[in-house]
Amino acid sequence: MQADPKGVLTGVHFIDGDHACCEGTLAAGARFAAGYPITPSTEVVERFASRIPTVGGIFIQMEDELAASIAIQGAVWGGAKAFTVTSGPGFSLMMEHIGYAAMTETPCVFVNVQRGGPSTGLPTLPAQADMMQARWGSHGDYGVIALCPNSPQECFDLTITGFNLAEEFRVPVMMMLDECVGHMTEKVVIPEAEEIEITPRRYTKLPPEEFRLFQPQADKVPDMVRAGDGYRFHVTGLTHDERGYPSMNVDTQDRTVRRLLEKLDPLANGRALCDTEYLDDAEVVVVSYGITSRVAQRALQQAREQGIRAGRFRIISAWPFPERRIRELAGRVKAFVVPELNLGQMVHEVERAAQGRAAVIPVSHAGGGVHQPATILKAIVEAAR
Repeated sequence: MQADPKGVLTGVHFIDGDHACCEGTLAAGARFAAGYPITPSTEVVERFASRIPTVGGIFIQMEDELAASIAIQGAVWGGAKAFTVTSGPGFSLMMEHIGYAAMTETPCVFVNVQRGGPSTGLPTLPAQADMMQARWGSHGDYGVIALCPNSPQECFDLTITGFNLAEEFRVPVMMMLDECVGHMTEKVVIPEAEEIEITPRRYTKLPPEEFRLFQPQADKVPDMVRAGDGYRFHVTGLTHDERGYPSMNVDTQDRTVRRLLEKLDPLANGRALCDTEYLDDAEVVVVSYGITSRVAQRALQQAREQGIRAGRFRIISAWPFPERRIRELAGRVKAFVVPELNLGQMVHEVERAAQGRAAVIPVSHAGGGVHQPATILKAIVEAAR
């Protein structure tokens, strides 16, 4: 494999989603990863470990997922773009440090290739049952971003998007693959480095005596500094003032936590990422994500062939949830059909956003395999009656 000086392996490739995700991290500028092996995500960092020495970065295998999830944050404050990968039980172990990244506004990426659970569950088989954990797994109120690719090409493209959003909003970003997408092999087109839009880290232009680490700018996101550049600053998971020092009182708590959520408002509203089709005349809308959206597409086509006005709403940015888009659709469609590889998670967000103005029909699957298109088609037909 030949890569350009920026680490981008350009051209047309036939690779799986895990490997495409790895190439996305390199193209996004990631030069540090820490991880612990766990099926079905290990291939991401296996490839990274072999590729990173050629572009001047580091991969380190840590003793466990707890260590990996905090090592990447140290690397970020040292100036690197960094990520870790995991699945199932490992994702659970990382939750404390995901909360720490949210509170300290550390831009980093967590790749979770979902598998069947709970506990050790089904290490080699798919599920989509970590979706609520991605948003609410750590304690307290905080905001994160979660992206759901449904192909190896999107594993590459959205990983770059994930790193860009992490830098723009100073938040941890979750890449919510599933085992099928992670192990699916398809054509992936990787453009030249100059064609890839990269969001650089926003470092302060203020002198050290004026800089405050958590002083928000107009977009409610603070600028950053790098350890060793002559700035005195303090990073803590405690409720803190704009300098970063503990300030544990009601006013600081309210101001800090509200801003952690409000800075993500643009993504929750006008910039929500989704893929839609046939919504102009739809009476039933199929809401899906990840591998389930691939299966649902066949059911949607069959419904259209039967004369049912079915539309597609594929969730790409699951968190913040695109509730404004769902709310707008709820005012003019009869029903939402929500297939997912769990027993009911994102369907509850659809139901909440619909506010009772349209029926919301779950099509649940406990994981270990994927839906049959006929199962989703049956729900569409019943919803259209």
